Amino acid sequence: MNWHIDKYICLPGAGIDIIEGGTTGEPAYYEALQRAINGGEGWKFQGSYGRAMMAVIEEGRCLHGPRPAQNAWGTRILIRSKVDPGTKGSREFVAAQQGVGWAARMEGV
Repeated sequence: MNWHIDKYICLPGAGIDIIEGGTTGEPAYYEALQRAINGGEGWKFQGSYGRAMMAVIEEGRCLHGPRPAQNAWGTRILIRSKVDPGTKGSREFVAAQQGVGWAARMEGV
């Protein structure tokens, strides 16, 4: 497996390229964003990454990450286990918006 590594984020494969050049609506795009969310360091990357990650959480395409994270300004990003069921970033919200299969897929990323 190839890894793209820079000082802020580490994503397997062409994760950075998928996020930067990917077409929204493609599963690989959402999986790359979920990996960035899960890793936590993506929140410290350039502003467009944080905006993209928050947008997919708010749309119910991705879950909050499993570990605590902070953005470049020190703002804490919620973790999956701390959001109320049915609210943005929770498994239940993703399942309601995209279906149970999609929620399970994002949990498995």
